[in-house]
Amino acid sequence: MIFRKTLLFLFCCLSLSVAEAQHWNQKKCAVVLTYDDALDVHLDNVIPVLDSLHLKGTFYLTAGARAFTQRLPEWKKVAANQHELANHTLFHPCDGSLPGRNFVSEYDLSKYSMRRLIDELRMTNTVLEAIDGKKERTFAYPCGDAKLNGVSYLDQMKGEFVAARGVHNELVPFAPRDLYTIGCYSGNGQTGQELIDLVKKAMQSNSLIVFLFHGVGGGHGLNVSNEAHRQLAQFLKQHEKEIWTTTFLEAAQHLKTAGAVKK
Repeated sequence: MIFRKTLLFLFCCLSLSVAEAQHWNQKKCAVVLTYDDALDVHLDNVIPVLDSLHLKGTFYLTAGARAFTQRLPEWKKVAANQHELANHTLFHPCDGSLPGRNFVSEYDLSKYSMRRLIDELRMTNTVLEAIDGKKERTFAYPCGDAKLNGVSYLDQMKGEFVAARGVHNELVPFAPRDLYTIGCYSGNGQTGQELIDLVKKAMQSNSLIVFLFHGVGGGHGLNVSNEAHRQLAQFLKQHEKEIWTTTFLEAAQHLKTAGAVKK
């Protein structure tokens, strides 16, 4: 009797493990690589690595950024190669009223009207559609600021975005509470092995992990080395039978299709 109960318990555990693994496109976990602010290094350092390994990334583009406006043909090639071009606002407004925000100047979110912010978000969507021809888009909150004067501004625009990424650390379960507050892990000085160890945690817990990168090999105060980024990308490629490396849009669509979103 005890033997039979033990076998039943092991069978249930195995079945659960297999079922959990099915969540992420038949893989143990999902990984999304995101890159913020439309930086030159994304085109110069990131894209060559991802393309060489046939991996896809999500680029949260600030449409008014110089590295976007002056390199439009290159961003069009990025989109044509099935990377995601995503909305990171027109001018990257951050709330300058918060502590430690001395870097905020003319684009101070606390001084925006709701009308201005929504207009800029929609204009960015229009610009991106002109580049890649797509209607569906995801969003990332600049500086992680999700509210304008205490009001969640994306609540008025959820019909125009599939999902949104914040900046808080989180391994995302298969049934997230809200697709518009998905967390991530920010790259800032980690070694390649430290980034890989985060992926291993996602594999062990059958989770989605989203990485947020700014500088890669320079280009921003928040930075990881080219070598660390390359090591992470190579690990993802080497373990592609266990890891689903996808875009933020595809991961969100997958969760919606599977009926996994709690609200």
